[in-house]
Amino acid sequence: MSRECISVIIPSYNHAGTIALALESVFTQTLLPSEVIVVNDGSTDATAEAVKPYLDRIEYIEGINQGGNAARNKGFARSTGDYVIFHDADGIMRPDMLETLFATLESHPEASYAYSRFTHEGRHFKSAPFDPELLKRMNFIHTTSLIRRAHFPGFDPEIKKLQDWDLWLTMLGEDHVGVFVDENLLENLKEPGRAGISKWMPSFMYKIPWEMLGWMPDALRKYREAEKVIQEKHGL
Repeated sequence: MSRECISVIIPSYNHAGTIALALESVFTQTLLPSEVIVVNDGSTDATAEAVKPYLDRIEYIEGINQGGNAARNKGFARSTGDYVIFHDADGIMRPDMLETLFATLESHPEASYAYSRFTHEGRHFKSAPFDPELLKRMNFIHTTSLIRRAHFPGFDPEIKKLQDWDLWLTMLGEDHVGVFVDENLLENLKEPGRAGISKWMPSFMYKIPWEMLGWMPDALRKYREAEKVIQEKHGL
């Protein structure tokens, strides 16, 4: 397999404690990418210091804080690979992640991206085989998926939460579908002292009729608001 086709793009906002681990997981892949682009989205911590040992192996972009989607788009604009993958700065790739996803896409020319199961802060998420109707009801695909460059529409910088769901629904609207790898290829860490980007809650929390109770946990309320934004945008 040629290494001249994959661009790894890592947006980072205050991930000084994990970004080196994320980069090491990329540089120890069985299929190495052609380029690794780190976009420092206006971090106020020691992110710039943390990436210094890697500056000879990455393209490093610094800017003011504009949000994750803007950072991802900025990295994509500088990339050249036929395939792109947006890797989180707190993510650890299994050593064969790129090779496995790349081989899956090569054997499924009808698919625009390949995704897998993953672990988030110690909790295992099984994901599911690609199903357009299920995707319209809920997101089950992690942002860190391998995407054909020609089919990537860009992230909507106005979307602040559930940006991965928004991306997959946008691609679905353009008749671009995914293919599932039923293996756990990715682990997202929890950096000590840092609030997670998305707060996980047990599934039963989403089934409680909070509206009837007159109260709702703040994290769930914010999730419902973000969900409504995506649903209205895509006519769901």
